[in-house]
Amino acid sequence: MGKYVLIALMFFVLMGCAGVSKTEDKVKPLTVEEHFQLAFDAAQRGNLEEAVTEYEEVLKMDPKHVRAHLNLGIVFGRQGKFNQEISEYKKALSIDPRLAEAYYNMGVAYAEAGDPKGAIPNYQAALKINPTYLEALNNLGTIYFRQDKLDEAFAEYQKTIEINPKYARGYYNLGNVHWQRRNGEEAIRSFRQALEINPKYAEAHYNLAVIYYEKKDFPLAIQHCDLAGKQGIVVDPGFLELLKPHR
Repeated sequence: MGKYVLIALMFFVLMGCAGVSKTEDKVKPLTVEEHFQLAFDAAQRGNLEEAVTEYEEVLKMDPKHVRAHLNLGIVFGRQGKFNQEISEYKKALSIDPRLAEAYYNMGVAYAEAGDPKGAIPNYQAALKINPTYLEALNNLGTIYFRQDKLDEAFAEYQKTIEINPKYARGYYNLGNVHWQRRNGEEAIRSFRQALEINPKYAEAHYNLAVIYYEKKDFPLAIQHCDLAGKQGIVVDPGFLELLKPHR
């Protein structure tokens, strides 16, 4: 599945040129935007408790700050607080019903909680708002693939490469569908297309290694197995043993 992406809010802090009275000791309170940036920076550093505190401060000052609700939901998700995460996305949607990211992130949350039935309508809602939302199409296709609904999965993956012909993951996923259907040549073609876009796509190398082994094309199986290993894939020791006599 696709990963969460924090939504940055860009702002400029204007530095005042006027002099400050020597008797003025008070620290100027932070603005909503400054609290938001502190929260965003804390989340980027992995300091999730600080991020929650700062986003909650934003929402005390501006309860309808839609991006604060969205990002707070993402932080709660990173903390494993599913119910609070979903609640923030719903609050964001109550403010902006066309916020596709909130539906998408809610889909991710349900999927990661092991509830694909809850994820599907949220991905679909995101796509109704933004039909070119690649991550939503990809994740929806993956749910269908895991449910063995190969036609539905293929349709969603096909849309991703129609939208973006350089979307390597789309070709990789199409390869998996072809492979599941035992259509080896089409699977090879799709995995190779993924590698043309991203030569370091380790999973595509690994799958090609297995397919070529099944086809008894041992040199290519060894080549792609080695390339997968170089890119960080932990190769099944049993598969390595099968290849050993052919090296």
